[in-house]
Amino acid sequence: MKAAVYSSYGPPQVVEIKDIPRPKPGDKDVLIKVHYSTVNRTDCGFRSANYFVVRFFSGLFRPKNQVLGSEFSGEIIEAGKDVSKYKIGDRVFGFNDQKFGAHAEYMLLSQDDPMAYIPENYTYENAAALTEGAHYALCDIRAAKVQAGQNVLVNGATGAIGSAAVQLLKHYGTRVTAVCDSKNISLIKSLGADVVIDYTKQNFTELDDKFDFVFDAVGKSTFGKCKSILKAKGIYISTELGPNFQNPFLAIFSPLSGGKKLLFPLPVTKIEDMQLLADLAQSGGFKPVIDRVYSLDEIVEAYTYVETGMKTGNVLIKIIE
Repeated sequence: MKAAVYSSYGPPQVVEIKDIPRPKPGDKDVLIKVHYSTVNRTDCGFRSANYFVVRFFSGLFRPKNQVLGSEFSGEIIEAGKDVSKYKIGDRVFGFNDQKFGAHAEYMLLSQDDPMAYIPENYTYENAAALTEGAHYALCDIRAAKVQAGQNVLVNGATGAIGSAAVQLLKHYGTRVTAVCDSKNISLIKSLGADVVIDYTKQNFTELDDKFDFVFDAVGKSTFGKCKSILKAKGIYISTELGPNFQNPFLAIFSPLSGGKKLLFPLPVTKIEDMQLLADLAQSGGFKPVIDRVYSLDEIVEAYTYVETGMKTGNVLIKIIE
């Protein structure tokens, strides 16, 4: 089968298209014919290993799982003899940052790995982008213990995480102020944001408004700069480690004051979250934003584009031509 393979850490060019053996399902496994995947921050982080800590999960000197692709949509074409949750022909989507494997024509997962049926009103294309951004957004929203009626700000509202966060926060009944660039104001308003700030014209850290939760989905701000817009017991979360890797340390010490605090939650992938996202997609409560689609043969170009930091929503990889 054709797959995008990387045998060493580094820039996008370390990824090559190769023919590798098609995996064989065990008793509790399903073999998925992948229709679409994405190139996202998770894939980029594991491929580059710019944060050395990644190597403790993926391999100290070289990657153990040499086919990336954490997010997928596809069709089950084989199932092990003990598989009871799915059957051949089922359309499924999911997220797996433990095994990866979606940048290939076929991927192997356990029936107990995080996935769900694709909503009836969704194509393989739309379903492929349901999970990665929403997974991280959900993790941080829950860590902040967001409640209906709270005032929340999302910086970087046009990315996969930010665009998911805006929609999920509206689902939970909050008032959302979203920060983006000029060209995407209409898009972010269409996602439900109550107020949209154009960062090219206004510095959101100087707003007079006060927020229960400031979520930096692109890691461009700091806790120190956002303190002035937090309420007395407001919470700040960034998706990045921060300057000089300060955020994990601030997460330990800032809560001790009993006032404004920074949290640095570690994401956990839950099977039930896949079903939650499927339900929200089915009802229209969540729709992933898609920027552009590349073929599997163009995956180096896809990585290069994603790492410009200029994408809007999700970048898809079409596996089946």
